[in-house]
Amino acid sequence: MEFPAKPWPTGKAEQLEPLVRRVLAANPSAFTFTGTQSYVVGAGGAVAVIDPGPDEPEHIAALLHTVGEARVAAILCTHTHRDHSPAAAPLGALTGAPVIGCAPLAISDSGPRSDAPFDQTYAPERVLTDGESLSGPDWTLTAVATPGHTSNHLCFALEDSGALFTGDHVMGWSTSVIAPPDGDMSAYMESLQKLHDREDRVYYPAHGPQVDRPQRLVRGMMGHRRQREGQILRLLGEGIARIEDMVPRMYQGVDRALWPAAGRSVLAHLIDLEKRGLARSEDDRWRLPEAG
Repeated sequence: MEFPAKPWPTGKAEQLEPLVRRVLAANPSAFTFTGTQSYVVGAGGAVAVIDPGPDEPEHIAALLHTVGEARVAAILCTHTHRDHSPAAAPLGALTGAPVIGCAPLAISDSGPRSDAPFDQTYAPERVLTDGESLSGPDWTLTAVATPGHTSNHLCFALEDSGALFTGDHVMGWSTSVIAPPDGDMSAYMESLQKLHDREDRVYYPAHGPQVDRPQRLVRGMMGHRRQREGQILRLLGEGIARIEDMVPRMYQGVDRALWPAAGRSVLAHLIDLEKRGLARSEDDRWRLPEAG
């Protein structure tokens, strides 16, 4: 997807529906699209802030302006990458709101990434488990565990309107990054199926436009991953054994600067295939299993 024409609504509250406002952070990149989108849930009285974003004073000020006179009842994070959760602590200090949501997770990973590294400062006062809810005067948010992009990833379902805040699990502009060691392709596919089986009306992702036909998009994402898996199996059948040799064949139309990160996705697929007995690894080389 191409970037939309500027100006982007950075720092401005966009009313998406009666209970949902969106505020865009000024951290655009090839991997965050126009930036991280934080959400304020609730019409007044007490609100929740979902994915407060990077610890940038301008973005925190924009969130406080959007909240206005309302009380911030909770600050919720879908996961702990540094474009999502670092503003939780300073926003909590300014509002007195508890930080609630995903479990803490900080992994040192020196491999090539195509997303933000983990937030070392994230310290929730309460961790939500799958199906656990949090309520305000006019809203109820329920945690939907969606591991895959990260092992601690949560989506949040707004029970009052049928909306789902999908973080980085499902985005309207790009597929999610699955980067080992924490990213897990088999868990990701299971989480996609879990969302496909739900009946959410609309998705509000942390990056990119809202998704108005969510089940259709999720089907397409699962199909895309199966297509990549098929490519890998064909290359293994041709004797292509190293990830660095697979990537140029699989990502011919992608900027070469992104190939190292693409290799992480290929690795995630290979690990999943090995778990299922469809591939075998020998050091940094991969092959099809021997016929029995």
